[in-house]
Formats: sequence, C-alpha cells, structure tokens
Amino acid sequence: MIDQAGDEDGLAAPVWAAFADLMAVLLGVFVLILVCVIGVQLQLSARLDEEVRQRQAEAKQRHALEQALAVPLADGRVTLVDGRIGIRGNVLFALNSDQLQPEGRQVLRSLAAPLARYLEAGEQVLMVSGFTDDRPVHEGNRRFADNWELSAQRALTVTRALIEEGVPADSVFAAAFGAQQPVSPNDDEEGRARNRRVEIAPIPRPARKEEASDAD
Repeated sequence: MIDQAGDEDGLAAPVWAAFADLMAVLLGVFVLILVCVIGVQLQLSARLDEEVRQRQAEAKQRHALEQALAVPLADGRVTLVDGRIGIRGNVLFALNSDQLQPEGRQVLRSLAAPLARYLEAGEQVLMVSGFTDDRPVHEGNRRFADNWELSAQRALTVTRALIEEGVPADSVFAAAFGAQQPVSPNDDEEGRARNRRVEIAPIPRPARKEEASDAD
C-alpha cells in the first residue's frame, strides 16, 4: 500500500508542474496581447488627437482668411471657396492678354494688404494659379504659344502685382494649369468665362533645406 501511494504522489507532481507551466504561458500570452492592444489604442488615440488639432488649425486659418478678406468679399469682386480666393479672368485681363486691366489692379491692391497680414504668421505661402478656357489662343496673338503659356504669364503678372503691393516675395509663387481643371463646362460663353480665372490659395510653407535635413 505504501509503495502504491508513493507511485501516485510521483505521478501527481509532474501533472501539477505541467499545469502550472501552462498557466504561466497562458498568463504571459494574455499580458502580451493586453500590452499590444493598449499600444494600438494609444497610437489610434494620438492619431485622432492630431487629426482633431489639424482640423481645428485649418478651420482657424480659414476663419482668419475670411476676416482678412472681409471687404473684398463683401464687394463681390472675389470669391473664397475651400480656402481658395477666386478672381474672374475678365476682371483682371482682356481676352488673350496678360496685361492687367485697371479694375484688376484695383482688386489686387485691395487684396495685398490683408494677405500680407495673413501671412505674417509665416506658416503659409500663396500659390497663384492661372487657368484658361479650352479655346486655342487667338490666331492673331503671337505672344503665347498656347493656353499653358497664357495662363503662366497671367499667374506671373498677378504674382508680381501682389509683390509690388506689399506681399513678401518669399511668400508667393506662380503656377499654370492652362485649360486643365475647369470649374464649368466649356460649352457656352458663361462657362468659358468662369474657367478663365486666377486663384490664390494659401498652402503650408515648404520646409527649408536645413530643417528637412534635421528632420531626417
């Protein structure tokens, strides 16, 4: 009888030891999974907070721009849609021309001071974009090869005018889109007139080389 009880004790001890090892492994796996879940939740929470901060900053910038342009907007000479300032081409230029009309220069003069104040924070620059309709440049106009060149020259003219009126030269640049990205169908004169336009859009200031190197 004594020998039989000893044999049973000898069998029970390894079973309990194996069970304890199994529980320890399961506990370790549970803790590892819990740590991973908490880590993922923290990452998602940080991304959500960053997105909320970014949207609040964008809303604040749009509101500041609306306040800065309150007078030109009230006059109806410019539009402000999704942070982009729009000016109809016929206000700025005659057809197939890159020379500012008196009304166009007056509009840019009214924009320059509030835009300069808006840019004082130094976080953004202005992209001045030129657009045309889809009709070829007038045959009698030898100055421009095509709508790309016409839109580029118009964007440059507006950029230079803004600089002359006080916008910092390092805070504005020109871009050309030709007949691309129309805002209306080019199937009637009203639509083509809407597409002949210049837009001024604040965008984040590109990082300087030394800042980009530090970030790397």
